[in-house]
Amino acid sequence: MKILGIETSCDETGVAVYDPHGGILAEGLYSQLDLHARFGGVVPELASRDHVARLVPMVRDVLAEAGLELTGLDGIAYTAGPGLVGALMVGGSLATGLAMGLGKPVIPVHHMEAHLLAAMLEDDPPSFPFIALLVSGGHSLLVETRGLGEYAILGETLDDAAGEAFDKVARLLSLPYPGGPPLAALAERGDPDAFRFPRPMLRKGLNFSFSGLKTAVRLALERSVGNGGALSEQLRADVAASFQAAAVETLVVKCLRACAETGLDRLVIAGGVGANVRLRRQLRTRGEERGITVHYPRQSLCTDNGAMIALTGWRRRHEAADSTAIIARPRWPLDELQPPPASAPRLN
Repeated sequence: MKILGIETSCDETGVAVYDPHGGILAEGLYSQLDLHARFGGVVPELASRDHVARLVPMVRDVLAEAGLELTGLDGIAYTAGPGLVGALMVGGSLATGLAMGLGKPVIPVHHMEAHLLAAMLEDDPPSFPFIALLVSGGHSLLVETRGLGEYAILGETLDDAAGEAFDKVARLLSLPYPGGPPLAALAERGDPDAFRFPRPMLRKGLNFSFSGLKTAVRLALERSVGNGGALSEQLRADVAASFQAAAVETLVVKCLRACAETGLDRLVIAGGVGANVRLRRQLRTRGEERGITVHYPRQSLCTDNGAMIALTGWRRRHEAADSTAIIARPRWPLDELQPPPASAPRLN
């Protein structure tokens, strides 16, 4: 069963074909990074227009790489939310139109569920149940995952998401957008103990708060400049390393606490921040000490992509939409999802 996946929730155009026996048969991904960088963030109207221009040629290229005609597809999955409504409508319109014309099922997919399942595209996929940490520019969630659609939110951000905090601190350090990768690169040259930044809510609960950490970084920079000191490259590197250490420690402690409180010994990390090398290293080391197995998707699958949409579409294939309505939900809580119907085959 070959599923075409279309991802247009924000500023990446992703297309892929997935087959449960062959895995990812072909994929394409285009990032609008250069388009939005000069604005310091994603401009929704520009994002939608760029998806319109690129999506159809990308579908053609991916199908050609997979050696398929449109008629060789068994279903078409698309990101239905959460995301930018205009961008979602672009992918949803193409997916629904293709499905209608081909007489194939169309499957709306929850973007965060797709991130949560992305590690199942790897050679050593996690099995249910597990704890999932979903960390990106817009989300910071700890989820107890008992099965497909069986999600309990254990913790979430009370203000800035982790990726958003990385972007804002990067801006304070005059780093390009998006800030996560350049900040992590700068941090490699710094001392993570140079500044003792706060770890908000570290000692209690499973919720996150990164706003205070971001403010502490801003005040530290203002003090350095205000005292007549130049914002040297080493100072910038030390601030980046100290901020990253604080953010990563917070994420690691919350993940280990969630595993301890639920008794689960599998942990899945997904989303753009999941590509952070320090986070991966610390979770692997501290997880092994506690008998916890940590799973990640490959770095190319941490960002938004069509492969995770195609995979999720296959797992949700029994819920194909039976109407021509295009679903585009800018906000869509993950725990609103339901397991497949009892009549559907149980998937691990």
